[in-house]
Amino acid sequence: MYYPLHVRLCENCLLVQLEEFESAENIFSHYAYFSSYSDSWLKHCDAYCGSMTSRFGLNDRSFVIEIASNDGYLLQYFVKSGVPVLGIEPAANVAKVAVEKGVPTLVKFFGTHLAKGLVADGRQADLVLGNNVLAQVPDLNDFVEGLKILLKPHGVLTLEFPHLLRLIEHNEFDTIYHEHFSYFSLLTTVRILKSHGLRIFDVEELTTHGGSLRVYACREEDQTRAVESSVGKVLADEQRARLDTTEGYLGFAIQVRDTKIALVEFLLEAARDGKSVAGYGAPGKSATLIHYCGIGKDLIQYTVDRSPYKQGRFLPGSHIPIYHPDRIAETKPDYVVILPWNLKDEIIAQLHYIRAWAGRFVVPIPKVTVC
Repeated sequence: MYYPLHVRLCENCLLVQLEEFESAENIFSHYAYFSSYSDSWLKHCDAYCGSMTSRFGLNDRSFVIEIASNDGYLLQYFVKSGVPVLGIEPAANVAKVAVEKGVPTLVKFFGTHLAKGLVADGRQADLVLGNNVLAQVPDLNDFVEGLKILLKPHGVLTLEFPHLLRLIEHNEFDTIYHEHFSYFSLLTTVRILKSHGLRIFDVEELTTHGGSLRVYACREEDQTRAVESSVGKVLADEQRARLDTTEGYLGFAIQVRDTKIALVEFLLEAARDGKSVAGYGAPGKSATLIHYCGIGKDLIQYTVDRSPYKQGRFLPGSHIPIYHPDRIAETKPDYVVILPWNLKDEIIAQLHYIRAWAGRFVVPIPKVTVC
């Protein structure tokens, strides 16, 4: 089944959104993505837990809740340090892995109803976190209101999400797909949280996922946390890029088209020269890239992925087969296209051995680069 993919910009609040063609229940109740298969992401999460524990004085009397906790990739580090946690994850197949790691997990979708139930059970949190989940929420108002309900009076909320400014600057159009309902600037995030009585007091710019933000928020009435200069700095960057006006978004389509042309031209030339091309990874973003560029098995013969859940399956629509990474050593392709380009350094290190047969890597985003 195919769905149209059109990005919409609200002229009033400047939230970038997709139309909802498929429900969150159908997308996330049984999920193919397991966070623990990226070593660099695990290091990022371990560092986060250490930083939050130190900065906010978390200990065995604290309580941490993660929304969309996946396979326990992050909460496992709090568990190891003795901080009580609860994960909330709608995908039962993924939550099962978290429980096996010793991470208590509720298999439910999050919103105000669940938040009120947890508070009634005496489970408000000192720290509520959500990594790469805000974009996947169709009902933002219900979700954000639930986050506030969960917070203790002096609790802290952290949210990480790909930064819309970097998505546009770095041409990361393949991160636009139906699993993501919205795309966030700090400008729009401040507005959304403020409308539910939450105040952003700090923000960090991260390199993850091609450039992300980690925002720190508290209840509006909590005046114990001063607003850091980082907030004004990021807002000013977005205003310079004109993300506070509709005009700031108009040039994006042109640079996306240019990237499509460059990638297709490279793959066609490789095919004419008799070169073999494989892919690495089967992320959700690959469907957008491959379909928009019209790439099939004639140009990328197969891809590989470390997740056993994806092996033996196919990329949607193109039916490019997905194998175990050992397939690369067996077939010795001339080029490996890195589909999760945000992990390119990690993947290049893993596949360093392709240099033995003069194999090369192709990074499609932000522009086609062969290395």
